[in-house]
Amino acid sequence: MKLPLVLIALACSVGVPFIHGLAVMSVDLGSEWMKVGYVSPGVPMEIALNKESKRKTPAVLSFRDNIRLFGEDAQTIGVRFPKQAFIYLLDLVGKSKDHPLVKLYQERFPYYNIVEDPERKTLLFKIDDETSYSVEELLAQLLGKAKEFAELGAHQPIKECVLTVPGFFNQVERRAIIQAAELAGLKVLQLINDYTAVALNYGIFRSKTFNETAQYVMFYDMGASSTTATLVSYQTVKTKDKPYVEINPQAAVLGVGFDRTLGGLEMQIRLRNFLAKSFNDMKKTKNDVFENDRAMAKLFKEAGRLKNVLSANAEHPAQVEGLLDEKDFKLMVTREQFEEINKDLFERVSKPIERALKAAHLTMDLVGQVVLVGAGTRVPKVQEHLKKFVGQELAKSLNTDEAAAMGAVYKAADLSTGFKVAKFITKDAVVYPMQVNFERVTDEGTKQVKRTLFGLMNPYPQKKIITFNKNTVDFAFTVNYADLEHLSPEERQYLGSSNISEYNLVGVAEALEKNTGENAETKGIKAHFAMDDSGLLNFVNADLVVEKTILPDEEEGTLSKLGSTFSKLFGGEEEKPVEEKTKEEPAEDKKEESTEEKPSEEEKPSEEKTEPKKPVNETSKNATDKPSKELKPKIVTIKEPIKTNEMLFNAYALDKKQLAKSLEKLEALDRAEREMNRRASALNNLESFVVEIQTKLDEDEYKEAGSPEEIEKIRAACSLVSEWLYEEGSDADADTYEKKLDELNLLTKDLLGRVFEHKERPEAIKALESLLNHSSNFLLGAKNVTKSANPEKDIFTDVEVETLEKLIKDTQEWKDKSAKEQEAMKKSEPIKMTIKSIMDKMAALDREVKYMLNKAKLWKPKKIEKPVKEEASSNTTEKTEGKEAENVTKPEAAAEQPEPAGTTEKPEKEDDSHLEL
Repeated sequence: MKLPLVLIALACSVGVPFIHGLAVMSVDLGSEWMKVGYVSPGVPMEIALNKESKRKTPAVLSFRDNIRLFGEDAQTIGVRFPKQAFIYLLDLVGKSKDHPLVKLYQERFPYYNIVEDPERKTLLFKIDDETSYSVEELLAQLLGKAKEFAELGAHQPIKECVLTVPGFFNQVERRAIIQAAELAGLKVLQLINDYTAVALNYGIFRSKTFNETAQYVMFYDMGASSTTATLVSYQTVKTKDKPYVEINPQAAVLGVGFDRTLGGLEMQIRLRNFLAKSFNDMKKTKNDVFENDRAMAKLFKEAGRLKNVLSANAEHPAQVEGLLDEKDFKLMVTREQFEEINKDLFERVSKPIERALKAAHLTMDLVGQVVLVGAGTRVPKVQEHLKKFVGQELAKSLNTDEAAAMGAVYKAADLSTGFKVAKFITKDAVVYPMQVNFERVTDEGTKQVKRTLFGLMNPYPQKKIITFNKNTVDFAFTVNYADLEHLSPEERQYLGSSNISEYNLVGVAEALEKNTGENAETKGIKAHFAMDDSGLLNFVNADLVVEKTILPDEEEGTLSKLGSTFSKLFGGEEEKPVEEKTKEEPAEDKKEESTEEKPSEEEKPSEEKTEPKKPVNETSKNATDKPSKELKPKIVTIKEPIKTNEMLFNAYALDKKQLAKSLEKLEALDRAEREMNRRASALNNLESFVVEIQTKLDEDEYKEAGSPEEIEKIRAACSLVSEWLYEEGSDADADTYEKKLDELNLLTKDLLGRVFEHKERPEAIKALESLLNHSSNFLLGAKNVTKSANPEKDIFTDVEVETLEKLIKDTQEWKDKSAKEQEAMKKSEPIKMTIKSIMDKMAALDREVKYMLNKAKLWKPKKIEKPVKEEASSNTTEKTEGKEAENVTKPEAAAEQPEPAGTTEKPEKEDDSHLEL
């Protein structure tokens, strides 16, 4: 049975070749932290380390003095210059300036200059009069840094990824994340809901414990910005993706409840404001701390630290040096005070669980475990409320920081073509129901009709079909979010506009006219939709479906005409029992109609011609008849494409021009950063080299290896470069630094080379002497296995032995002579006995010895025919009487004799017997 983590080590075991660029990655991009997972050939799933060798990175970037920083470096800038460090960006993705969450963000962080993009109506962070960045551009830079971490870990380029997103993200927010990844140069294999990634990570380590009976687990995730409760069922299911039935584990999301504003950030903001008010009450300065951006940024950082400490301690002092007007701040804060200022937040802790249970139509007594996820669940008061509500102990077995990233990277390996993983099925569920709205003209006027496209908690990926069978002219319909009564009023506001998309169908009348006739029956216009793995709604196509009955005498001619007219030709009668529910009903009082179609039946192409289904009595009658050549009517299903114009509402996607502009902007930043890093590296290399050489020139081995004039020349050159560095050279570019370093390398090359030769020569000579000793010992043995010395073991020829003997002698003489000459020379003179020459001599000798060793390994003693056999053979032919002679001369009897073990003649016997057979 496959183990879940038998990933690619996997690449070998399943026969997948090691190909450069196979690695894939995942990014758990949260509001506060970013975790990056990767998997590459030969390396199991792993979390990528940042430059500080930490497994998670603050999701922060900053711009200061034309320098872009990420993570902890950007956080440091944010304390001193809060306007230039951007945090909690995920809360703003895919939103307009008037969105309630954007207004809440500005209340929390008033120092940002957030303006509206005049073209896209989305948000821009304005840096100065000439520079501004969209949320997608900022997120793309974070994803680009994540890509860099993963590539350093995998040691190869990475282009594909799986990204986690909050499960409550709507269509606009999900598309914005994909576009941010595109700007970062990443292909998104799938957006996976964070709770689904966590459930997958939980399940792959426990897959052996699952069976046909569903096990229910509740995941409670309180992160920085939001809280989610997810009810997941685990069980084994039968699948038939292959020619045979397989039994695989499955995790299915049954219920989801969430609170977008309940999280650690809100607690931290409230604690920050509490500390600010306390400082004002101390009257240390006349200025209001709330009006000072830097002071509030310092208090925000201290509030975050204090919140974490109070989770483990009953009290702890908050202290900030030079908070405002050089006045220090220090205050003892108790856990009771922290819990009091967040009292109403703790009362909301159990609400997501209630909503998840309601959506799943289950009760708490069926839930086997409540697993804690997210840093917010470490707060003791949160755990207290949870334990009281669920009535059981809380499970803390998951790594709350890495569970989502590890689950997502497992999915990435599964989706990638380069890896083989143990199959683990995940079924996600729709959080926001969707419906189709359109107008229908009746005798009483125009009616608004609604049909549910995807209901609450419908599993996906899934396809759906909506059938319009009363429309004879061009018409339009819209897709909107449906009944949202399961959400709180605040959550409905955070969702934004309920409109998703509009579709205008063109050419309906022409398509109907083209397919009219006595033998044609219209089955309506079918609009095909698909909810993909990323939770994105996609319009597939729309077509008019017509069934035509072709009579035997006109079948051939009609079909040949149809072939040039219709774009798609399918045979067979379509499955209709479920699809009928979507057809327009004459009853006027029905406002909503369910679409429970099985698109796999609708989408499945059949043979070009099939016979229509017959009644049971007719089928039975035909079964008893004798076969005849009587032709029967054929039914042909025609699908006439209908042109459809799609328009997405509230879609703030970048068009081609805007995308190119953003890519150019980000590339300029990357180019400037690469040049900055190159300059810093070149400067550091030059400074290090100068200091190193100046130090070494005072050492004895360097003094001996160089002449006084040479050493003085090098010393003077280093002094000039050193003075230049600390004067006009401090602002030079990378090319200048690299050129100076090349000049110094050329000047010191001979001296450093001589030092190296003198230092390494003794070891090289020792290695050569060892090889000579081993070769001489081998030569003594080789002389005993020549034809002249031992006819039965003539492994080597005399020429081969003489050649090796001469080579050993010449090498020994060269070593003795060269070592003596080198010893007589000064260390500052050019080297005569170089390391390379010693290595060349060793290589030649080693090559000759290896040749003879290989020959000895392949040598086999010659087979000597025994005279006894010959005598027996001749005697056998001379005998003419007796059973013994008869048995000896029969070839069949000889074949029956058992062959000695290990005989070399066995293959020949097998071949002979095969030929005889």
